[in-house]
Amino acid sequence: MSFDSLMTDHPSWRSVRGRHVRLLTADTGASWLVEVHGRELNWTPLSGDGPAPMADVYRLPESARPQTMALDATLAELGEVARLPNPSLWDALATAIVRQVIRAAQARKLYRAFCGRFGATIARFDETDIRAFPSPERVLALSDGDFTECGMAFKRRPLRHAAEAFLAHGAHWTGLSPSVLVKELQTVSGIGPWSAGAAVADWSNDWAIYPYGDLAVRTWARHADPGAAWPADEPTFAAHWRRVTGEQLNTYTLLTLAFGCRQVGAV
Repeated sequence: MSFDSLMTDHPSWRSVRGRHVRLLTADTGASWLVEVHGRELNWTPLSGDGPAPMADVYRLPESARPQTMALDATLAELGEVARLPNPSLWDALATAIVRQVIRAAQARKLYRAFCGRFGATIARFDETDIRAFPSPERVLALSDGDFTECGMAFKRRPLRHAAEAFLAHGAHWTGLSPSVLVKELQTVSGIGPWSAGAAVADWSNDWAIYPYGDLAVRTWARHADPGAAWPADEPTFAAHWRRVTGEQLNTYTLLTLAFGCRQVGAV
């Protein structure tokens, strides 16, 4: 599989001496190291059995909608966009919690620091330890001070609630459809509509589930098509976005987010 652009929104993507790599861990215990080579991905199995989760490739629909012609012109420059679904629902949920309220760059910093201190070392790449996000069991074993020292005090309670819920219901959750799972996750204390939608989109690659009225989509839609009269508030923008993207809501949401967070061509 080849691609023109790679979406690198997940904080586990990192550059190690100019080489882009990501650790993927599944809830089954399987894990892989993925490295970008030009316009392709190379997989190294690390543990467990089963096929590696393959990237999905997104492209603009062949016939542009009149309401999105300028947006299409910008997004078309991305070409075929690849994105790896997260094979770990636990990691997807934890990542969404870390991303709550704060900016993406700060969330990435906190995620990596938390992994670096408390996550298990799964691989070494070019003399660099690659660590996974701490397991639910490990999260529950951490002290209040452990969270505080990593700048994660504000995330302590929702992560603990999520860890308890995942240990109790994770096997059931992974069998649910994305739309049902979004509702189910919101029964966990500290998980609201944004966190649930972001987690399920990361895990399933169903971007019609993503909370597409959020600041990220609004920001990059304006950058991609600055001449459009995009609504400023979240509910009005979401309704407008749903209307102008129509049946291609999933594709347009993914591509617009990728426009703001991607590696293009050889990296």
